[in-house]
Amino acid sequence: MNDLASLGRVLVVAPHPDDEVLGCGGTMARLAAEGISVHVLVATQGKPPAFDPEGVAQVRAEMLEAHKLLEVVETHEVDLPAAALDTVPAAQVNAEIGRIIEDISPDTLFLPHIGDIHGDHAIVFQASMVAARPRHNRAPARILCYETLSETNWYAPPMTPAFMPNVFIDVSETLDRKLDAFRCFQSQVRPFPEERSIEALEALARSRGATVHVKAAEAFMNVRQIIR
Repeated sequence: MNDLASLGRVLVVAPHPDDEVLGCGGTMARLAAEGISVHVLVATQGKPPAFDPEGVAQVRAEMLEAHKLLEVVETHEVDLPAAALDTVPAAQVNAEIGRIIEDISPDTLFLPHIGDIHGDHAIVFQASMVAARPRHNRAPARILCYETLSETNWYAPPMTPAFMPNVFIDVSETLDRKLDAFRCFQSQVRPFPEERSIEALEALARSRGATVHVKAAEAFMNVRQIIR
């Protein structure tokens, strides 16, 4: 992969609203700017009594505002319970996520990292991988895992799967749009030095960029690539 056009139709799978912006908002903006269709699948929604309906509605509105800014073609919402995916039969999770992946038939999948501290992230990764099994020639040709601040780096890498990026996408021209998209999540943004802050998000992009001598980048792990 040496140009974004090779990614084809893109689907970003997010366990919760804002994961997709944190993990690959700059890439999403760059793809859209280059005329590439980007879909987003949001796997869960907050359910009472754990989540207040007004708060859930606010986050959903924030998400749609962010997606509009990033020029997402379509947002696909799955009604699975947030922070409670481990209470849902795996077959149901696989079926609901798999149905959307099959309908979109993406060439490239962006997924959360299986080693994230939030259990929903691992379950969503696994369900997406089930749907992406190469059983036919429409299976995604490329699967990349993104990193999510306060999730990917807060587990225990010596004992759990570590995020070790081997793909870097230059987002120097779209970093500001990513940061603006995250600002849409007023209920989620925290003051620095909290990780879910604008400053921390920019610092990560600058650090990942410096790794490969660009001004800003997003980092990914290449799970699978099929050259057809």
